[in-house]
Amino acid sequence: MAVPEARHGSAAAPHANDALRLEGVTRVFGALTAIENISFSIAAGERRAVIGANGAGKTTLFNVITGDFPATRGRVLFFGEDVTAMPSHERIRMGLRRTYQSSLLFRDLTVRDNLFLAVRGVSRNRFSFIRASRNGPAGDLIERVRLTHVATQPVASLSHGQQRQLEIGMALAGAPRLILFDEPAAGLSPGERAELVALLRDLPAHIGFILIEHDLDIALRVVDRVTVLHNARVLKHGSPAEIENDAEVQSIYMGERVH
Repeated sequence: MAVPEARHGSAAAPHANDALRLEGVTRVFGALTAIENISFSIAAGERRAVIGANGAGKTTLFNVITGDFPATRGRVLFFGEDVTAMPSHERIRMGLRRTYQSSLLFRDLTVRDNLFLAVRGVSRNRFSFIRASRNGPAGDLIERVRLTHVATQPVASLSHGQQRQLEIGMALAGAPRLILFDEPAAGLSPGERAELVALLRDLPAHIGFILIEHDLDIALRVVDRVTVLHNARVLKHGSPAEIENDAEVQSIYMGERVH
């Protein structure tokens, strides 16, 4: 049985500072219920991890939040506005961003040009490239994600970890208010994982994020709260320490049956 959010006293209780609020969100694919009756809130500036075994519904949840898949039932509210029926590009305009498990980078372009295009893509006059500088915001993002030394190199020449850093930089383009990170540590070396942790910790305090991550050592080090999904539903919420020491969560990750 899901444990309600202690911050609100109820998983779906309204709050003036909510960045994201999910109310009974369900997504069905034919006979398969990928997520069922998901209800919880994310405060503005909050860092939240969503964890669970493979098939728990984590990526489907992200797809519903971003509008890549419409919810079958329920509501998605972003900073108080109902965006349930809103297309994904409109949610991006409102400040919602995400990264994907598979890279969506322009591999033949440079790091700087990838970030330039990301900045232009979320700007109001995004189709006007006349006099648009590749420095400015793009240059600031290069520094923030620690890629200044490879700014002029093509993406195809970067290490896997550097490409993940670039994806985070692209998600920071414009004025994001909430970012969804889908397994950013997948395939990273120990050194690259340490760099990722440092980068996530150094994000501006006003930018909240939700992190899907199988590596609990990373997930629990960079977030304020954790939500556990199991069999398409919310199993429980808690602090990193509470979740790390929870026997039921440990059994899920060890592949044992949860009673």
